Amino acid sequence: VQLVESGGGLVQPGGSLRLSCEASRSIFNLYGMIWYRQAPGQQRESVARITPFGDTNYTDSVKGRFTLSSHDPKTVYLQMNNLKPGDTALYFCHVRVFNDDYWGQGTQVTVSS
Repeated sequence: VQLVESGGGLVQPGGSLRLSCEASRSIFNLYGMIWYRQAPGQQRESVARITPFGDTNYTDSVKGRFTLSSHDPKTVYLQMNNLKPGDTALYFCHVRVFNDDYWGQGTQVTVSS
């Protein structure tokens, strides 16, 4: 399974970005997925996850600002609104298929004025 993230960039505080995670085959409807992020010098943290049934949950710091959506089993979107400098990080998508972990290469999000 290959995962490719896109949609990152430089945005001012309060701005929005939409990240995409595209898989090489239809898996999200079977295994769900998780968005992680890692800021420089920080540990990787889970930001948002979607189950195969479409249920979502978010880490407290992004609740009300980030929204996951998926309209086909190969693509998941992370809509990020009201971005803050603390959201600056490399964002990764991840899926676990049985005991195998798959990661994308990441997409950089920088929030700065």
